[in-house]
Amino acid sequence: MSGSKSSARGDRPDLLTAAIFVGVGALGLWAGRTLDFGSLASMGAGFVPTIICWLLIVVGLWVGFLGLRRAYAPIEPAKLRPILVITASIIGFAFVAAWLGFVAASLFLIVTSSIADHEVRMFETLLLAVGLSIFGALVFVVGLGVQIKLLPF
Repeated sequence: MSGSKSSARGDRPDLLTAAIFVGVGALGLWAGRTLDFGSLASMGAGFVPTIICWLLIVVGLWVGFLGLRRAYAPIEPAKLRPILVITASIIGFAFVAAWLGFVAASLFLIVTSSIADHEVRMFETLLLAVGLSIFGALVFVVGLGVQIKLLPF
């Protein structure tokens, strides 16, 4: 890269995000290339994945366009604590859901994931956890009929 960082353009985190979105969208289009697209009246197996992949590409291009227009911003090094805490929370969700049901698992996931942030506000986190757990239970278990118990009893 020629020139100093002060003359450089482009928000590097946004440009990386854009590249990931476009890359995942393109990979999805390639992976689903053999699926039947169908039509609006008779959707094939590839209809929804293809639409989602194109939306990812469009969003990625938009984020990249906006990132190019911003001033230079570096990509900061990854922080290990949030990665480990969120990964452990997701794994814990699976175990808690199997034993105690969706509601307890959702509460566990949201509360433990919040520990990844140094400035966690526990009261707000608990309110968010309760609201999202109820919403998730209504949408996934009641509305969509996902086969998971809601409560341990």
